[in-house]
Amino acid sequence: MSNTSNTPRTDTRRRRLLAGAAALAGAAAIPMARAQKARPEKEQLKFGFIKLTDCAPLVIAYEKGYFEDEGLNVTLEAQANWKVLLDRVIDGQLDGAHMLAGQPLGASIGFGTKAEVITAFSMDLNGNAITVSNAVWAEMKKHLPMDGGKPVHPIKADALKKVVDQWKTQGKPFKMGMVFPVSTHNYELRYWLAAGGLNPGYYTGSDVTGTQKADVLLSVTPPPQMPATMEAGTIHGYCVGEPWNQQAVFKGIGVPVVTDHQIWKNNPEKVFGVTRGWSDANPNTHVAVVKAMIRACMWLDASMKNRIEAVKILSKPAYVGADEAVIANSMTGTFEFEKGDKRPAPDFNVFFRNFATYPFYSDAVWYLTQMRRWGQIGETKPDAWYHETAKKVYQPAIYMKAAQALIAEGKAKEADFPKTDGYKGVQDGFIDGVAYDGKKPNDYLSKFKIGQDSKVRAADKV
Repeated sequence: MSNTSNTPRTDTRRRRLLAGAAALAGAAAIPMARAQKARPEKEQLKFGFIKLTDCAPLVIAYEKGYFEDEGLNVTLEAQANWKVLLDRVIDGQLDGAHMLAGQPLGASIGFGTKAEVITAFSMDLNGNAITVSNAVWAEMKKHLPMDGGKPVHPIKADALKKVVDQWKTQGKPFKMGMVFPVSTHNYELRYWLAAGGLNPGYYTGSDVTGTQKADVLLSVTPPPQMPATMEAGTIHGYCVGEPWNQQAVFKGIGVPVVTDHQIWKNNPEKVFGVTRGWSDANPNTHVAVVKAMIRACMWLDASMKNRIEAVKILSKPAYVGADEAVIANSMTGTFEFEKGDKRPAPDFNVFFRNFATYPFYSDAVWYLTQMRRWGQIGETKPDAWYHETAKKVYQPAIYMKAAQALIAEGKAKEADFPKTDGYKGVQDGFIDGVAYDGKKPNDYLSKFKIGQDSKVRAADKV
């Protein structure tokens, strides 16, 4: 039986076994290729997660018995922060975990921690936002275009720049929080700030905080602590995943001003990460885990009824532990900005649509470009380096084994999965209007006014 730490759920194994026995009479009609599954090398598994809405694929795979269907006995365990989570995967205390998309890549290149961490599964698209304190919002709002008494969206950082510039004249530093140096949140926040003319700072050999030349000082705060840290005045805004932006709205202490979907349409968010050694030792287990999570993501995007049920499950203390109403505010097709300004946001949380679960190389390359843009990668790299690094970390072949098994079992259709070389093609939908071609990383980097490699040698481009 799968179980979570401190929260056992109703045992469904007996029910499933009885149902299976009742169906044995028809089993002979099933082709052997479909009736047999590769046995997992390791059945007892412990996975880590952070208390965020986008841990949902792990939680639903557990709660709906999809791990059990694959012969896996899973324990889910909340972790204190992203560093602890990564360290525990690397040292083997956890078999795998809900990770920031940048964590396997950062570990691979040796930024912060050096280890071979890979991913064969993307957990979701979108799901983050940037929130500012009420006082900052009151100043920003003076500079925003309005329509019917409400701000026109998307809100750009140009309005925040006016506030930051005013603070500078008063000698006041402007501080914002993000969750981890290689987090999606760090790169989204930096992207948004830079698009509005604010330098979020650079990482250098002597400045590992990433604040060199910064107009806005960014620092790390664990996700659940974001609202309280802002309320205390330690930071004046933050970028975080849900439900911690909506929590600020409910508590009346801040206003989400822009979602990551508005910064980069359908951006990849979290991944499921394991060490390469673990994957090599447990190839069948890895495929089985991915199968279960694909099914969970399909379930999450299948209907609003399922989303509402997922909200109830995620609100349990062992998972996210926030009120149902707070989680539902962004999980059921809407997003609330200023209190009372609730707007349709059908794509704020995407778990399966738009091939959300496929580990695209181009997603990995984008994160690597941002690491270079802000100095986490200390020197210019040729395009080939970006592609080679992406292919070391992102493992679509493992994903497709899981997908093909689900198709063979009648649990998914071929159309559910992309036919791709691993690159999405040219992507637009960025708040600054800059298009991204994952096959041309240096060309992409050369387009930004703020950032490293705004001028790149022709020899480094393909």
